Amino acid sequence: MNGSKIAERDDAASAIPRVLRVSAALSWRTLVILGAVYVLGLVLGQIYVVVIPVAIALLLSALLAPVVSWLAARRVPRALATALVLIGGLAVVGGVLTFVINAFIAGFPDLQRQVIASLTALKSSLAEGPLHINDAQIDAFLQQAQDWLQANQAVLTSGALSTAGTFGNFLTGLVLALFTLIFFLHDGRRVWLFVTGLAPKHVRHKVDVAGCRGFESLVGYVRATALVAVVDALGIGLGLVVLGVPLAIPLAALVFLGGFVPIVGAVASGSVAVLVALVTKGWVTALIVIGVVLLVQQLEGNVLQPLLLGRAVQLHALAVVLAISIGAVVSGIIGALLAVPLVAVLNASIRSLLDDEEEGPGPTPEQEAEEAAEPPEDDEEPEPATPTGDR
Repeated sequence: MNGSKIAERDDAASAIPRVLRVSAALSWRTLVILGAVYVLGLVLGQIYVVVIPVAIALLLSALLAPVVSWLAARRVPRALATALVLIGGLAVVGGVLTFVINAFIAGFPDLQRQVIASLTALKSSLAEGPLHINDAQIDAFLQQAQDWLQANQAVLTSGALSTAGTFGNFLTGLVLALFTLIFFLHDGRRVWLFVTGLAPKHVRHKVDVAGCRGFESLVGYVRATALVAVVDALGIGLGLVVLGVPLAIPLAALVFLGGFVPIVGAVASGSVAVLVALVTKGWVTALIVIGVVLLVQQLEGNVLQPLLLGRAVQLHALAVVLAISIGAVVSGIIGALLAVPLVAVLNASIRSLLDDEEEGPGPTPEQEAEEAAEPPEDDEEPEPATPTGDR
């Protein structure tokens, strides 16, 4: 009886074209995956105040962890190495920010004078040009703008209060990111081993290897992106200095920060430099600055990106652009910043999971030295060797 039912079922299945069966199977599996991703996105959206600082701490740990491991390999206690790297990193960031702010304050009076002179010249051009806009019409436009500001004062005030609340969340996230970064640098391997311990025992090794591969890709991405950002800042900043554009150093620092969003960031920050050049030096200088920005972008897109980022993350330029676009649509600037490293980590991890012959990365010399320098405590049982050679 059961055999006849199975035979009838097989006959009914064979009556359906194979293309339709495969399409149906792929369709419901795709719907399940998309539903899971959607639910995960909703959950992460509710706790974004925690997720974003942790993600930023992971990026920073990818930049600083090799330095901590290098110090630990030379028999510096890991706690001391973590403290030295954090203090040194904070000192560098604080010094750069102080230098940029002081340069902006010092150059602001000159920028203000040049802006006023440019506005006066623009006003004369409007009056004497083909538009023949006189002073009375310009004053009427300014009066309309003032009336609009007064009419929307309540909206602007509420927006300012919202900004103040956002600033409070920013400070909270900054403290959480710093706290998380300390533990990632000091005890990141044990944290990861705890996470892999949640996986079934028969796949725990492959999950560990995939995580190590993903973190290696993240380290390569952060290093390559930082180098590309430095080249962008030096190229555009040098062009601004040669052309005598005010606030060249703060604008170069802005280009450096924008360089951490591949392809899009340097263009956006370079547009600010073009706008400053247009207001202060005129359209001829602005066109030259556009040429400098385009030249730097060609160097980045045709040389640095394929040579550095391509080797580090093994992603096509189209995948990078699409990831940035989707990240910007979903979460704005933060999404654009985190999209590419997320895709890079997923790409490396999934490739490792799909590779059945992957043996995993062997221990590096730094990890071997660190292993020898930090023997297990007496009250702890030694853990078995992991693919990275660390405990």
